[in-house]
Amino acid sequence: MARPKKLPGPGISGPSGGAGECDADIRDFLEYMRYERDASPNTVGAYRNDLMSWRKFCQETGRKLYPADDAAVSRYMARLEAEGMSSSTRMRRAAALSSFIRFLIYDGRLEAAQALPPIPKREKTLPKVMTEGEIERLVEAGNGESAIDVRDRTMIEMAYGCGLRASELVSVRLSDIDDAGGVMYVRGKGRKERIVPYVGSLKETVRRYLADSRAKLSRSSAGAGEHDFLFLTKSGLPMSRQELWGILRKRGARAGISKSRLHPHVLRHSFATHLQRRGMDLRTLQELLGHSSIATTEKYAHLDTELRDIYDNFHPRAKTGLNDNDNDERGGLND
Repeated sequence: MARPKKLPGPGISGPSGGAGECDADIRDFLEYMRYERDASPNTVGAYRNDLMSWRKFCQETGRKLYPADDAAVSRYMARLEAEGMSSSTRMRRAAALSSFIRFLIYDGRLEAAQALPPIPKREKTLPKVMTEGEIERLVEAGNGESAIDVRDRTMIEMAYGCGLRASELVSVRLSDIDDAGGVMYVRGKGRKERIVPYVGSLKETVRRYLADSRAKLSRSSAGAGEHDFLFLTKSGLPMSRQELWGILRKRGARAGISKSRLHPHVLRHSFATHLQRRGMDLRTLQELLGHSSIATTEKYAHLDTELRDIYDNFHPRAKTGLNDNDNDERGGLND
């Protein structure tokens, strides 16, 4: 079997005496992640960017790319923090460096005794969500008869109705929808496929989109070829995550929702939180979201507890005899 074509090298020159060798090590690591660990192109690209950041730091401080001692990594983390980088990004860059060192040990390029770089602790944050009233306003912001209006409303309803990641939403193909069976097949992280319900108003919205709007968008591709993707741009091409984000921001502004309330995963987080607060068990929610670990899903239970505490502390009627069924989002946290 022919060896897969090599990924392009990092393309960053370094100090004389070993720069080419270091570049080759990074390239080999990226190929290992892509072809042996089956990492997605986006993941490989993220590793590349993170290691290039460490590469630049080493160049500027006159040190070797590896081994990475604790003092050097601490100074590197301090510089990233001083540049205003978020804790989650700093942690990701440290984790990328740690994975790179593990690869070098695994491949015999470093002694097994080499200590792995310390990874800073992630700040405990809860996902932002929208209220059910905000979701309704966002959906209604897509009301209209044009192909773009119908497409935007369909995308918003599907993102919220199925709890899809942005990358999953733009990757939905016509063949993924089983209208008769009332399910949709979704390819998530690691190319894992899961089945989500496809029922109710979402099904009707998609039918309306497919009946007319998608055909109009497809015809505008003007020789670009037919695409099996469900959602198309006004040029008839497959939608990108960046274009989806722009649509969400535009519709959010029309709905009067602050930009601070919007982020790429807001509809997915809202889907999960609303279902959990209405009584869905975490195992079922885990399956719907495609989480590999139940611990990832449990954050929505923590979010629900926090919101209820806020309600109890601030709502004027929270402690006037309302029962537990009244004292929830429907009783006071909705728009």
